[in-house]
Amino acid sequence: MGSKARDYTRSTIRLLDTLSGNECAAPDCARSLIARDGETIVSKICHIEAASENGPRYNPDMNDDERRHYNNLILLCDECHSIIDNKNNEDQYSVELLKQWKEFHESRQKLSILANNPRLLNQAINGIAELELDEDLQGDDGLEIFGITQKIEYNGIKRNKSLIDEYAVYYPKINVLYGELEEQGSFKKIRLLRNIKLIYTRVKGRYLEGEKDEMDIIRENADNIIEEVENELLNMVDEQHSLRDDVAFAIPIIMVDAFMRCKILEEPRGL
Repeated sequence: MGSKARDYTRSTIRLLDTLSGNECAAPDCARSLIARDGETIVSKICHIEAASENGPRYNPDMNDDERRHYNNLILLCDECHSIIDNKNNEDQYSVELLKQWKEFHESRQKLSILANNPRLLNQAINGIAELELDEDLQGDDGLEIFGITQKIEYNGIKRNKSLIDEYAVYYPKINVLYGELEEQGSFKKIRLLRNIKLIYTRVKGRYLEGEKDEMDIIRENADNIIEEVENELLNMVDEQHSLRDDVAFAIPIIMVDAFMRCKILEEPRGL
């Protein structure tokens, strides 16, 4: 693709598609993102702050990982994308305005997804808990909860901070679901958290490779690690189960809960 700013991860594309609701995010546009034949995709991924120096709303202080991140992307129809990315219209379509469009559009879709599929989180929990992983973790059943702010600061998370803050509101719902499973005598909660921990350990290991200053390496790569864990989870669940496309919305919610339980990234020490 040339620029890494357009090298979107699979989980990012899936989440954009899921939270689009097949509707252009421009509030005055009623166009669908799939053509009338039901197959042709007419959506375009638009960078809120441009992917390249000559693009609209370019921010020289961003790196390519930030430019291609979900937070900086909005899904539009082809016409709206062309209008918004026209340099002559740059003053009309500011970064702040496009972020408002994204937040308003996706907030409505999140409510709709959970209302239309109240068992979505259960399906994602089952999908992750039933993953068959070869490795084993010894003595890793601790389920202590840590504060979001404390954990974010300790691990040096930056570009994923807003997503973690946003999805933390679903923690009570996840906790209720886990409680129901435990009342039924199910071990799915423990299996799910151990599977996520195993995937995190595997991803983390690719960055450490024997380095002595482990926390420095983790802090330097915390956002990349989070995104790789999400991609691996989504890929594994897709391979082993036939779940709905909107599982791309459910998995980050479950990941944030696991993050709070220190199954992803490290337990705060010395704060």
